[in-house]
Amino acid sequence: MNSPDEVELCEVVITAPDPEWLREFTRGLVVERLASNVHNFAPVQSTYRWDGQVHDRTEGRAALHTRRSLIPTIVERAAAAHPYDVPSISARPIHDGSPVYLAWICEQTKP
Repeated sequence: MNSPDEVELCEVVITAPDPEWLREFTRGLVVERLASNVHNFAPVQSTYRWDGQVHDRTEGRAALHTRRSLIPTIVERAAAAHPYDVPSISARPIHDGSPVYLAWICEQTKP
């Protein structure tokens, strides 16, 4: 098993118009060991520009912890299932934290 010092960890953030869909989708990522855990937030208020107009919408937001190497698979899964044409999926590196927690993320995700 790789240690946190050998693995790049990150937080992936995904939003979606239906918080229930997002909860089920991200739960599946945990079941498949593509993420160690997920924090779902709803409602969140999103403001964005689309097709030349500014939109305000209530959405769900999920933040999941995973290995950087799993991001392409997560993006692929989301692109195939997500209700938006351009899903909001972004990642932020986890540079430091509780060594025990970081090791747990590694243990819970696919190498």
